Amino acid sequence: TVTLSNPVEKVAYLIIFHILFVLFVWTYWKSIFTLPVQPGKKYHMSYADQERYENEERPEVQRQILAEIARKLPVYTRTGSGGIRFCDRCQLIKPDRCHHCTVCAMCVLKMDHHCPWVNNCIGFSNYKFFLLFLAYSLLYCLYIAATVFKYFIKYWTGELTNGRSKFHVLFLLFVAVMFFVSLMFLFGYHCWLVSRNRSTLEAFSAPVFQNGPDKNGFNLGFVKNLQQVFGEEKKLWLLPIASSQGDGHFFPMRALCEAQNPLLASEEQWEDDGMDEEPHDSGEASSLAVERET
Repeated sequence: TVTLSNPVEKVAYLIIFHILFVLFVWTYWKSIFTLPVQPGKKYHMSYADQERYENEERPEVQRQILAEIARKLPVYTRTGSGGIRFCDRCQLIKPDRCHHCTVCAMCVLKMDHHCPWVNNCIGFSNYKFFLLFLAYSLLYCLYIAATVFKYFIKYWTGELTNGRSKFHVLFLLFVAVMFFVSLMFLFGYHCWLVSRNRSTLEAFSAPVFQNGPDKNGFNLGFVKNLQQVFGEEKKLWLLPIASSQGDGHFFPMRALCEAQNPLLASEEQWEDDGMDEEPHDSGEASSLAVERET
């Protein structure tokens, strides 16, 4: 057991310990029990459109049906082959940065990844809470390791004679350092993602726009990228309280060249990224793909 001779030091230790512990538990609880947000009703197919789409066998007509629905929606990203992003499991047009999670069996707004640590899908609704959970876990492990280290020195120099205390000190220091190192890399990676305004999925596969894939398509600059996740009220940044900008359906883009929905403009001119220019007919055929993510 850790003993502190100075009462003031003991009180300060307990206060800091319990503050970090409360923040750690609070952010973990919010990460677990904040459910992922699904796209709104306007992105779902109506029963009539769904029946019409499923009964149609011609890909070009299916694409026209999706184009009619997408014309009224603020969607600007495409599939890798230039088609409209559509989920056949949820029967909806996917908003930008939305993906289908096979574990949760739903489309999740601004999906980042499905996290086994919290057994929940990390997306628009709880990404801020997940970042704070990593940050406070990191501080918690660092604080434990720092306060136990001096007792490890006593054990190493032979000043600590209690056998049970030796085991407790070694075990606690080892676990704290091990988790600290693991969390440091994970938290650093997500800080980099936030600074670039990317999700984990977008880091592996760049979002596709009218002019092709662009990994910096949503990058608005460091400050605005932070504000998208944490909000404009800086006093709320370090608290697990919802403050992210927007509703998860639309995100400002670095450059929007066309005033109209790019999903519906110049579709026959779309070419796959990295491919040479092809005749008009083959280019049009390649653009008929419709994404069905699982």
